[in-house]
Amino acid sequence: SNPYVESAFRTLKYRPELPVKPFENLLAARRWVTELAHWYNHEHRHSAIGFVTPAQRHAGLDRALLEQRALVYEQARQENPQRWSGQPRQWAHVDVVHLNPETKQQTKEPESKQKTA
Repeated sequence: SNPYVESAFRTLKYRPELPVKPFENLLAARRWVTELAHWYNHEHRHSAIGFVTPAQRHAGLDRALLEQRALVYEQARQENPQRWSGQPRQWAHVDVVHLNPETKQQTKEPESKQKTA
């Protein structure tokens, strides 16, 4: 299965606009999916890529947006230091995105496949 499709499906399931009843016809279903795809790509800010939209990332606009966001946060932190209890969010560009990054535990071979001595 494709992890990116699974991620999109999970997002879709929790949208308040998800129809409860079947679509009236094929045209209505296509219209709904087209609107959803537009929202997902042009309006929904994805946490894994620094809260920018996929369209912004694909257009190469995310670096400038993230740099500007970092400046705004730093200025706000300097103007109101008591408001910040910890370190501000890091707004660095994310080079590689993993849907479910593997942990060391997940990368171990199952016991049944481990060699015996």
